[in-house]
Amino acid sequence: MNKLDIQHARKHQKFMARAFMLAEQALDEDEVPVGAIIVKDDEIIGKGYNQVQRLNDPTAHAEILAISAACANIGEKYLSGCTMYVTLEPCPMCAGALVWSKIDRLVYGAQDARTGACGSLFNLAANQKLNHQAEVIQGIMEKDSEHLLKSFFAKRRK
Repeated sequence: MNKLDIQHARKHQKFMARAFMLAEQALDEDEVPVGAIIVKDDEIIGKGYNQVQRLNDPTAHAEILAISAACANIGEKYLSGCTMYVTLEPCPMCAGALVWSKIDRLVYGAQDARTGACGSLFNLAANQKLNHQAEVIQGIMEKDSEHLLKSFFAKRRK
């Protein structure tokens, strides 16, 4: 790994750790523990965590809330030049929002074999038929994210 790769890996790790803290906040509120942040020019411009139960809104996913917050923060409808960090691979709804908002890069932790739309089940983020594609980087804090999700669902099954 060269110096630039190490620098990028450290940056991805740092921002994913912030998204992970939001996932822990979701867990504390008995929500599916997913957290997301959006970064532009090394600054967090939007953040969110799952609030589906709290808001009685099936669209209140971490990614959607982070996109809304980022757009409101910069006063733009497009998020070109931004990176989204999220602890779980986005579902089709969130991947669609990622494409529509023109986010350049997605970095996610755990894969979602059941509903993942950025490489697992589908790959909407890189679909050439759409008007925008995002670079996808997977596996940053993957084990931590998987552990948090597995412990949440194990607790729910009891």
